[in-house]
Amino acid sequence: MANTNQQIKALWGKKRTEDGQQLWLPLLTHLEDAELTINWLFNHWLSDSQKRLLLTNLNEESLQKLVKFIGFSHDLGKALPSFQTQPSYGHEQEIDGRLIEQLIQSGFTGLDETDLAARKQSPHGRAGEAILEEYGVPESIGAIIGAHHGMPDENKPKKQIKDYKANYWQSDQDPEIQKPWQDVQRALVEMALSKAGYESVDEVPNVTQPQAVILEGLLITADWLASSEWLGNDTDKVMFPLIGIDESFDDIDETSRFQSAMLTWSLDDKWQPQNISNGNQDPYEARWGFSPRPVQKAMTTAINDCKDPGIIVVEAPMGLGKTEIALVAAEQLAYKTGSDGLFFGLPTQATSNAMFDRVDDWLSWQAQRQDTNFSINLMHGKSKFNPNYQSLPTAANVQDTGAVTINSWFSGKKSILSKFSVGTVDNLLLMGLKQRHLFLRHIGLSDKVVILDEAHAYDCFMDQFLYRALNWLGIYHVPVVILSATLPKQTRNNLLKAYFEGKYNANFNNVDESLVPDNWRDSEAYPLLTILDGKQVKQTTEFPGVSDQKPLQLNVQRLNIDDEALIQKVLTDIDGGGVAGIIVNTVKRAQQLAAILPEDIECVLLHSALLAPERVKREQYLQNLIGKKGKRPEKLVVIGTQVLEQSLDIDFDVMYTDIAPMDLILQRAGRLHRRQIERPIKLQEPKLVVMGIQKMGEYGDANESIYGKYLLMKTDEVLDKSINLPGDISKLVQQVYNFNQDPDESGIIAAKRDFEHDLKQKEDKAKVFRIDRPKFGRRDNLHGWLSRSQKNVDQSEQRASAAVRDIQETLEVILVQHTSDGNFLLDGRPLKECQSKEIATQLIRIPAAVTRDIDSAIQELERRTSRLFPDWQASKWLKGALALPLDDNNDAQLGAWQLHYSIERGLSYEREGDDGTTI
Repeated sequence: MANTNQQIKALWGKKRTEDGQQLWLPLLTHLEDAELTINWLFNHWLSDSQKRLLLTNLNEESLQKLVKFIGFSHDLGKALPSFQTQPSYGHEQEIDGRLIEQLIQSGFTGLDETDLAARKQSPHGRAGEAILEEYGVPESIGAIIGAHHGMPDENKPKKQIKDYKANYWQSDQDPEIQKPWQDVQRALVEMALSKAGYESVDEVPNVTQPQAVILEGLLITADWLASSEWLGNDTDKVMFPLIGIDESFDDIDETSRFQSAMLTWSLDDKWQPQNISNGNQDPYEARWGFSPRPVQKAMTTAINDCKDPGIIVVEAPMGLGKTEIALVAAEQLAYKTGSDGLFFGLPTQATSNAMFDRVDDWLSWQAQRQDTNFSINLMHGKSKFNPNYQSLPTAANVQDTGAVTINSWFSGKKSILSKFSVGTVDNLLLMGLKQRHLFLRHIGLSDKVVILDEAHAYDCFMDQFLYRALNWLGIYHVPVVILSATLPKQTRNNLLKAYFEGKYNANFNNVDESLVPDNWRDSEAYPLLTILDGKQVKQTTEFPGVSDQKPLQLNVQRLNIDDEALIQKVLTDIDGGGVAGIIVNTVKRAQQLAAILPEDIECVLLHSALLAPERVKREQYLQNLIGKKGKRPEKLVVIGTQVLEQSLDIDFDVMYTDIAPMDLILQRAGRLHRRQIERPIKLQEPKLVVMGIQKMGEYGDANESIYGKYLLMKTDEVLDKSINLPGDISKLVQQVYNFNQDPDESGIIAAKRDFEHDLKQKEDKAKVFRIDRPKFGRRDNLHGWLSRSQKNVDQSEQRASAAVRDIQETLEVILVQHTSDGNFLLDGRPLKECQSKEIATQLIRIPAAVTRDIDSAIQELERRTSRLFPDWQASKWLKGALALPLDDNNDAQLGAWQLHYSIERGLSYEREGDDGTTI
């Protein structure tokens, strides 16, 4: 009769058939792989700041034991007949039969005749938790095992073994059949305890909920790593391979296997940030070759004086150099806190792309200084189309040091685990969303310095997720840097409050105000640096020499005329030469204005309804013309939507803008006379023309639907005939966003009532999607942490991002032309002559109005794609993509909507009997 040790070795953990070869991995091998991997990650990959959280109520030895224990025991639930009789993914009967026969020969009699009707009631995560808790392991630890596939159960599995006995022991009643399974499960639990260094289960400690989240993230990372047969898609870089069906556990050299895998995976050294102090070389000079401006120097000095830095809010004018302040701060904060990475979050993919190059340059300097390599990740849906990102070398192929690379293992949900990341703010907001595998996002962000740029660009719904993310970043002691040129003081205070209450589990009223001036919460100083240092709030409001940034006095005019008259007025402004910018609030309006402009006037139209390559091309063209080092044309009209206020460092001689909330108008105005250059005689003085104000409270349906009437009325009220930049920025923003000081006027009172109602609805809606605050009670663990009743947000990055932005999910399609002559790109090239990668870049987002019934739209587009382009499913670039084929006239019908794409104007749409309001 086989002994228990032989029976354990016969259990399988993974199996598959590939190219006719039958492969498997003994369960015991995978458990040992995971134990060694998680132990290595704990000692070499976790940051010092993460370890400090885990050591809050544990000593180093106890924590090390616990890490080993959860690593080995994570897949104990596979040592069950319900799992061992589970068919392979492809229902390959030959390998399934051979492994069952192997188990029978080891002593599991009758296994080939076992039929378990309730198999699905005992998934192996839940089963592992049930077994461990049956042996007395604390619930907080058992819940980690139960959730290691990303989703904890609502409650502990109290009666799981009793109610589904056959799943665990093969038979409900026969002790002889049950005994081998009971022996194996007991032996594996004892093995887990012994390998960890525990003498009994009583030594396994409880952990707090935040500790459990980090340990879960560590376990999932270790499990995925120990399940990686290769490094990413590179089959030449072997890690933890399966073995042939004729091989056994005893044929594996575990030590050699593990060491080889980690050498393949661990391609970077730890970041060792410098101690930036007044005695060292000036950090700005060393990194960028310029002397710091007074504001930069003063802020860097103040940050350096912090003892226990938490959240830092930088409010300063556009173009002053906040990015450089933040990157220097990242080094200062990482040095002080033990963080060993960076996440830089921005509002949009376009702003992320622009920032990526700057962070890449900074990281290259870090790599060269430390003489090592660092991997970086660009985290948004179109990163694979970013040429600068894609041009970086693969980490596995770089032999020299001092380089920035891409590690292909850090992809998909694992992207956030890369130590250095640039991406959309969604990646941080998702830290607060109830979503499968959320633990990876928490462990991936809890080791970094977090920088958020353009914080004013987040709406009240997004703020709910931001505040919850800050609660958790606070408990993790993650240093956070918030950047904005136009931040309402209430938002500033809410950011500080969320972080403080997370870090200290205390009311924000308990903050130590001894080092800040009176009324610091209402400060309208500008520039302004606010720091939460321990429980103290510090503010820097005086910046000697700040006058090095020359004030700009804008002449503000109001205009309410039709589009034809508007274009004539713009042309009059630049009849002596100049660059005019027109920023409007809808794509449709931008397209209509561009259509009116005479053909002999050069126009650049920029909005979100352009093919992705065309938009990138136009952005680059604008940078070359009116960017920092651009060669300015004699005459140019730039017409665009909100993309112009966020993503481009460009300079207009005169600007026209649709009415918008004050902070956004000021952001747009930041592109007016941005640099001190020679300008046409008529445009020597900067002029800002605000359009769409018909009268107080009337701003047009489109403008009011986008921004709401209340904020537009407040902006209308305070908008004067001149604005001083930067002196008036904070004052104007605070006046608009001070909701306690409104005129006693019926229209604005009614608008405010609607605004508050909408705000309350958004807050209530966010609560459904949002995780709870960190909890610290003895009964607080992972059970129910991610339970939700809302729509499934796990299916795609786009669906999750839509959830945290409170927007209707939209579709991205590949735009092609399908005619009787064949299939073409819109530039006329036949598809058959184009690479799949290039075809995949021809993306455009269909407006939400067209796809309100998104499931029907997807089904219709899938039918068209499968009929016209069946070979796309075989391409790694095009698999799963949806095509929108246009006819000879670049028209297409989708549902009730008629779509048209113009190379010059972009995508437009209308429905018969409907003007198709453009978003």
